[in-house]
Amino acid sequence: VGSLNACFLAKRNFQVDVYEAREDIRVAQLARGRSINLALSHRGRQALKAIGLEDQIVSQGIPMRARMIHSFSGKKSAIPYGTKSQYILSISRTNLNKDLLTAVEKYPNTKVYFGHRLLTCNLEEGTITVLGSDQVPKDVTYDLIVGCDGAYSTVRGHLMKKPRFDYSQQYIPHGYMELTIPPRNGDFAMEPNYLHIWPRNTFMMIALPNKNKTFTCTLFMPFEEFEKLPTSRDVLDFFHKYFPDAVPLMGEQALTRDFFLLPAQPMISVKCSPFHFKSRCVLMGDAAHAIVPFFGQGMNAGFEDCLVFDELMEKFNNDLSMCLPEFSRFRIPDDHAVSDLSMYNYVEMRAHVNSRWFIFHKNVERFLHAIMPSTFIPLYTMVTFSRIRYHEAMLRWRWQKKVINKGFFLFGTLIAIGSTYFLIRSMAPRPLDYLRRPWDWVTNLQNTGHVSLKTPWSH
Repeated sequence: VGSLNACFLAKRNFQVDVYEAREDIRVAQLARGRSINLALSHRGRQALKAIGLEDQIVSQGIPMRARMIHSFSGKKSAIPYGTKSQYILSISRTNLNKDLLTAVEKYPNTKVYFGHRLLTCNLEEGTITVLGSDQVPKDVTYDLIVGCDGAYSTVRGHLMKKPRFDYSQQYIPHGYMELTIPPRNGDFAMEPNYLHIWPRNTFMMIALPNKNKTFTCTLFMPFEEFEKLPTSRDVLDFFHKYFPDAVPLMGEQALTRDFFLLPAQPMISVKCSPFHFKSRCVLMGDAAHAIVPFFGQGMNAGFEDCLVFDELMEKFNNDLSMCLPEFSRFRIPDDHAVSDLSMYNYVEMRAHVNSRWFIFHKNVERFLHAIMPSTFIPLYTMVTFSRIRYHEAMLRWRWQKKVINKGFFLFGTLIAIGSTYFLIRSMAPRPLDYLRRPWDWVTNLQNTGHVSLKTPWSH
C-alpha cells in the first residue's frame, strides 16, 4: 500500500521518500510462512490500472473462477463466484511487492530507503525520526506523513496519543499456518482455477494456486486445536481424519516438516477513527483498518484507499487541508464495514458452505440477479466485482436478505394454505357433508319453517 500510494503521489509531482523497515526484498532472503496468499479483485485492479500496472500484475496471477468445496468423503463441488467473466486472481505477495518497489523507483521524484525504522513522529511539526543501518537517528520534516506501516503501525501509535482518536483491536481466537501442495508430474495436483476450501465447521483449510504449479495451503484453526497437535503422529492423524484427500497431495513427510516449521500465527482486526491528523498525517491500509483475510479484501481495500485518496486530491486540487478530513469522513464507514464483512465470511467459508440450504439460497440469489441485475446483487459480487462502497454493499445485502426471507415465508405460507385446501377437497363426501350440516339446518329452517335432522346418509 505504501509503494502504491507513493506512485500516486509521485504522479502528482510530490517529492516522495519511502522508508522500508526491511531490507530490499528483491535481493534479500525471505522468511517463509508468515504471509497469506493475496486475492486480487476489482478494487485492487482499478487502483493498479490508475498507475498503469494492472496488465503487468494481472499477467502474473492465476484466475480463480469459483470455490471448490472438498467434503469429508473427498467429493468436490464448485460454487461459482458470479458470471463466467468474473474471477479473482491468486497473486504472489512477494512478486507484487517487488513490482511495486520497481514501479516507485521509476519516478525521478521518489527515493526508497531500505532498512530504516521509524522511531518517533512529531505530528504537529510534520517531523519524523528514523534510524538507518548506521544506527544514527535522523530527523526529517515533511508536508505529509503517510502511515502505511501495517497492523502494528508506529505512526498510528503516535496518533493514539491525540485527543478524540478512537481505537479498538481484536485478536480472533483462530490462528493460521501455511502448508504446500507441490506439483504432480510437472503439473498442478488439483484443478488450478479455483479457490479450494476444506470447510470443517469450526476450522478450515484453503489452497490457492501459484505460477510454479504449487498450491499455498492455509490452515485456519483455533489456537487450542493447534496445541492438541504436539507430535508428527498427532498431525498425521488429524489430517487423515479431517483432510484425507489432501494428505497424499502434500506428502506425509513434507506435511509434518511444514507444520512444525513455524508456530501458528495470530490474526488481528483493527478499527480506528479518524484516519488523519490535521493536514500533516494520514493512515492507509492495515495501519488504518487491519482486517482478517476471509473476504480477500485486505489488499484490495488498502489499494482502494490509495485510489480514493488520489481521487480526492484531484477533486480538491492537491489541497491537503481539504483532502485529509474528507478522506476520513468518506473512507471510515467503508473500511469498518469490510472489517465486519470479513468476520462474517469466515463463518460462511468454514461452516455455511456445508449447508444445502445455504447453497439453495445462493442459487436463488444468482437467479434473482440474472432476472433483475440492477435490483438484486449478491454480496460477494458487490464486494469483489464492483466499487460499490463497502458500507452500502452491507446495507443492501441486509435488505436483500430480508426480502428473500420474506419471499420464502410468503411462498411457504401459500404452499401450506394450498396444501390444506386440496387436502380438504380430497376428503370423503360424508365428513364434508357433516361439517356443512349446521349451515344446511339454517337453510332448511328459512325455507320450511322447521329443522330437519335428516342427513344425506340417513335412511
